[in-house]
Amino acid sequence: MAQARGGLILVAQAAGAFGVKGDLRITAYTEDPAALLRYATLRREDGSVALTLTGGRVANGALIARAREVETREQAQALRGLRLYIERDSLPEPDPDEFYLADLVGLVARSPSGEPMGQVRSVQNFGAGELLEIAPYDGSPSWWAPFTLAVVPDIRLADGVIVIDRPAEVEARED
Repeated sequence: MAQARGGLILVAQAAGAFGVKGDLRITAYTEDPAALLRYATLRREDGSVALTLTGGRVANGALIARAREVETREQAQALRGLRLYIERDSLPEPDPDEFYLADLVGLVARSPSGEPMGQVRSVQNFGAGELLEIAPYDGSPSWWAPFTLAVVPDIRLADGVIVIDRPAEVEARED
């Protein structure tokens, strides 16, 4: 999840069964979990249809949903951990000075002086805010940069560039 228009965007993950009638608990990565109901068709990473949502409600920050492909609690539980995507084209265009985090994937990371540092491989949130995974062009191990204004002072989507002021304490990770 460069991520060009027309690709897939990760929006949720199946968290398992809810109740005894085949309802699913879905952890939404959208601002409003109910937004998933508007998209209805959620896909697997390969683009195939995973779930077709037929109804649902928000409870405790998650979506409790019914899906055409799930009839039993056991089927719902078997989907636990399934990452769910939508077509990028189904999202509304962001305002001119806004963007989707997925749009950062593939950007060229440059230092404040303009030197190429690598490419944004992924955007992750492990619980303490978004991190950008940077894959250096020289093949050395990737490293993580906090997605903060101090570290990322400039994003130029139209140019395919993100400026990263790499903190001294950032270390490369071993793959």
